[in-house]
Amino acid sequence: MDITLHPFIYSIIKQGVPFSTIQLLLVLPIVVTLVAFFRQVIGIKAFGIYTPSLITFSFLVIGLKYGVAIYLAVIFVGMLSRVILKKIRILYLSRVALTLTIISFAILALLVLGASIQRTGFASVSIVPIIIMIALAEKFIVTQIEKDTKTALMTAAQTLLISLVAFYIAGLPVLNIAILAHPWIPLLTIPVNLLLGKWTGLRLSEYYRFQSILKKH
Repeated sequence: MDITLHPFIYSIIKQGVPFSTIQLLLVLPIVVTLVAFFRQVIGIKAFGIYTPSLITFSFLVIGLKYGVAIYLAVIFVGMLSRVILKKIRILYLSRVALTLTIISFAILALLVLGASIQRTGFASVSIVPIIIMIALAEKFIVTQIEKDTKTALMTAAQTLLISLVAFYIAGLPVLNIAILAHPWIPLLTIPVNLLLGKWTGLRLSEYYRFQSILKKH
């Protein structure tokens, strides 16, 4: 795939800035705007805007197959840990620390398993995306405590959905070619976010939820 780099991009690469870092930073405004659109206009719930954006970048770095596997493992082990630790009367921070410890060892076991069955791509996953995934457990636990497990699982599923859509859009070759040739394109997300920030109408999901009421009026 031939990529025509903008002179500015070419100059900072020559100065030693990694190509992948530049690419991810230019895609970031588009990813967070997509997350904002999904939440504001469509009404899909998620663990904030920060979490699905980071998960999207984790998928871009380590690949979708391994990324989703780690994501699901973190959610499952996090839920299981809460059940195990529920009988122990300890403070919230200590409970979260213990949960993250359990998840860390579970992911380590998963990596060892990957290495033992010759899944070298899984065994060589970078630590940073893994840490990002493990940090998701705290959001999951907070939602479980403040609401319930069903709500936490639904939010985790919707967070994954947003991250998957953002992953596919951020990974589009045509988009990456465009922003590397015209690095001003991500600035177009500024007016888009200003418009989203003034959104006062019903979300699309709310039209579905309240369709019986809307039909009456």
